[in-house]
Amino acid sequence: MTEQPLPAEQADLLARSNIRSLADAAEMAQMLTAHCRAAVQGRDEVIDLILVALFGDGHVLLEDYPGSGKTTLAKALGESIISGHEEIQGLTSFRRVQFTPDLLPSDITGVTIFDPDSNSFEFQRGPVFAHVVLADEINRTSPKVQAALLEAMGEKQVTVDNTTYRLDDLFFVLATQNPLDLVGTYPLPLAQLDRFLFKIRMEHLERAAELEVLSNWSRYKTPLQLPRVSRDDIVAARILVHREVQIAQPVREALVDLARAVRADRRVLQGVSTRALVLAMPAMQARAMLRGRDYVSSEDLQALLVPLMAHRIEVVPGVEDPTAVITEAAAEAMETLTRSTMRR
Repeated sequence: MTEQPLPAEQADLLARSNIRSLADAAEMAQMLTAHCRAAVQGRDEVIDLILVALFGDGHVLLEDYPGSGKTTLAKALGESIISGHEEIQGLTSFRRVQFTPDLLPSDITGVTIFDPDSNSFEFQRGPVFAHVVLADEINRTSPKVQAALLEAMGEKQVTVDNTTYRLDDLFFVLATQNPLDLVGTYPLPLAQLDRFLFKIRMEHLERAAELEVLSNWSRYKTPLQLPRVSRDDIVAARILVHREVQIAQPVREALVDLARAVRADRRVLQGVSTRALVLAMPAMQARAMLRGRDYVSSEDLQALLVPLMAHRIEVVPGVEDPTAVITEAAAEAMETLTRSTMRR
């Protein structure tokens, strides 16, 4: 199959970036990983999934306990990126939004105000005009505000006073919610949870990791001066990964078959959407790139299965662990994929 030529804008971006190969993209990813690991200890698996989402152009919902390091992690990721767009007013590397019941959509998207000096209305950009946005406790704000953020996540744009404003191509959301304190919250419905590529459960640290944090706590006050990466290089890496990491037909078939198996399981009331399968493709490509491969393997699909699907299904009353449902329902499709891979 002949590869389609790149749009002019993407071709120009690749020409001016430092990313020329998948090896360059993987090396840049290691730099981002170093920033995150220097800021947060014992979260290697979470960092790995977040970078998969970043390079797969998806968003992440973190379900965590207070003080688990999600703000530090998101800030470290945001501050490791050089904007390169300082000429655009209001666009920064990292912004945090604390969601509360009295928050308004304009508090995150921006607002049009009247400027008496110019005798005209001007749009003041909100915190979504950033490369990395931490939406802290997203379930504590009203559905109207949640919907405004989800429009930005899905369309990379916001609409204010009937005018649409484009967000940056890099736009990446890390949202959090507390799994225990549900009083006064507005739980996200499945249709909105479907906008998140992954839902990641952050458990308490292992004993050794907590001891390491306590031993090195003073070092975190003076973070290491690590090299940063540019916004253009990350977007260029996304383009390169999409074009050069191959997905074989058996992997596509296994993805569809396991989704159908999950939907047909008697313990499942609502199965995964087709959107989830579409979003899984670049995620698997990104994971393959992070592991130095130019092809997607069964390992990539197996590793991403639960964070990709667990938050997208509704199970019957009495079933508490959707992870087990997904793993068991997908077993046959994964076994078939593994056998086909071995024959090759």
